[in-house]
Amino acid sequence: MNAINTNSNDIQSRILASRAGLTGRVGDIGVSTPVSKTGESGAVHGKSFSDILKSKTAEELKFSSHASSRLKSRNIEVTPDIMGKLEKAVTEAGNKGARDSLILVKDLAFIVNIPNKTVITAMDGESIRDNVFTNIDSTVIAS
Repeated sequence: MNAINTNSNDIQSRILASRAGLTGRVGDIGVSTPVSKTGESGAVHGKSFSDILKSKTAEELKFSSHASSRLKSRNIEVTPDIMGKLEKAVTEAGNKGARDSLILVKDLAFIVNIPNKTVITAMDGESIRDNVFTNIDSTVIAS
């Protein structure tokens, strides 16, 4: 059965894949899917879906459940500006070989596990005062 799907999203996907030279037929229903130049189904430019997923998730900064609950309980809003500064600080700390860093952004403090790119906890200005930070190997003052 060679049915042609006239769904606009499907057609757009086919056009984009065709322009990239990455189309291949799947099954008998006429659906095109990206394939690698070598013809491996499910791979794009020789990378498997699993490899692409791992690389994308490794790049993004994550918040642990503890950090998320601290953000909520302390009414801390992580704006895009703060997030950008935090991500830049994590990258810089990683380039210096840091493992667990105290990152200060404006009046906020974040403890971040650098290799896992995971925020462990977050504090506002009030919580920072009279606090002792342990188990860190570096501090980054992000501006």
